[in-house]
Amino acid sequence: MLHVDGLTKSFGSLDVLKGVHMEVKKGEMVALMGPSGSGKSTLLNIIGGLLAGDSGSITLDDRTYGTRGPANVVDVRRNKVGWIFQDFHLLDNLSAVDNVAIALELSGIPSDAAVTEAEDALRKVGLGDRLHFIPDQLSGGQQQRVAIARAIAGNRPVLLADEPTGNLDIASGKDVMKLFKDLCHDEENPISILMVTHDPDLASNADRMLLLNDGRTEASDIRSAWGLDEEGEEE
Repeated sequence: MLHVDGLTKSFGSLDVLKGVHMEVKKGEMVALMGPSGSGKSTLLNIIGGLLAGDSGSITLDDRTYGTRGPANVVDVRRNKVGWIFQDFHLLDNLSAVDNVAIALELSGIPSDAAVTEAEDALRKVGLGDRLHFIPDQLSGGQQQRVAIARAIAGNRPVLLADEPTGNLDIASGKDVMKLFKDLCHDEENPISILMVTHDPDLASNADRMLLLNDGRTEASDIRSAWGLDEEGEEE
């Protein structure tokens, strides 16, 4: 579903990504970990079409890109990738269904169809009884569910999640992770999720972990990602 081959990115003299190779299969949730400043968000931004890489390529579904600027990959942002952030980025004066529908309308879907798809997405994330609630009437966990509905509406095959539980309490964070698993394992339309997190407990819910270190990704588990020895002490 998602394949990254030899992706590099530098900012001036700082080499952030030094040849990233990775893949995410259909219906798979992969947790991406690494030290602060290691380039995790940069990698997500390039995959999501918000930033151009310097070299290498990305293949997402049937689309290949990676080194072209954001103006040349609008279709990736509209049709291929859904974003979930630590902050919910909801419009305060719009209902849940309108927050989701407006994103679909901006991608070119007619209003009536957008509302129908928005309602379907909100029901899929368990908010069928909150369609017309504004953000202030929703808990933090429910607001993040609206953001997730917005990301999956339109049947985008990949979700990019950047610290998606950072503003949630522990219980709400666990609910979001369960929802992610349900979305990945949906029999009719499984999606793929690449999630940046610093929380090893959340990462342990993923199907697989990757560690971004020194500009490259490598297979990892919680112990090695945090530099722990076999007895749980820092090396």
